Amino acid sequence: MTDEVLADAKTRMQKAIEATRREFASLRTGRASPALLDHVRVDYYDTPTPINQLATITVPEPRLLVVQPWDKSMAKDIERALLKSDLGLVPSSDGVVIRLPIPPLTEERRRDLVKIARRHAEEGRVAIRNIRREAKEMLEELEEAGEISEDESRRAQERLQHLTDEMIAHLDRLLHAKEQEILEV
Repeated sequence: MTDEVLADAKTRMQKAIEATRREFASLRTGRASPALLDHVRVDYYDTPTPINQLATITVPEPRLLVVQPWDKSMAKDIERALLKSDLGLVPSSDGVVIRLPIPPLTEERRRDLVKIARRHAEEGRVAIRNIRREAKEMLEELEEAGEISEDESRRAQERLQHLTDEMIAHLDRLLHAKEQEILEV
């Protein structure tokens, strides 16, 4: 019984870490990455659609993204969506292909991005702690219902705490790596 609760908690914690990793990928560093455009939505027949479902995104150079729409008539809409996005990038289009030059980051912008990365990491930590709390409550309910002994509950809670510490440490390593990437000149 306790193994099922712990396995469920571990799976959910790994999903929280994966969600944080995706948030980190969408942060703009000095390098071009197709993940930068993951949150950009284009109005496609009155439906907000992710840009990667409407175009091919390539990185021909370290500081350049190239967006090639599958439907050439969507080029203007994609360009408009890129301008409206909070990425701060200015697209240039020739009607067929949209180029997004990635300018080097200023020191102030780097510090802001580090703050954003830390906020994402803290949200991930909170999610992990909430999962721990829910799993702990489930273990306590099992103990009260008489399905597991007090000793089993205590051992499972210790394993749960160890798992939580591991996941938070993993998240901290991801944050440290992202900070290094952002601050790299």
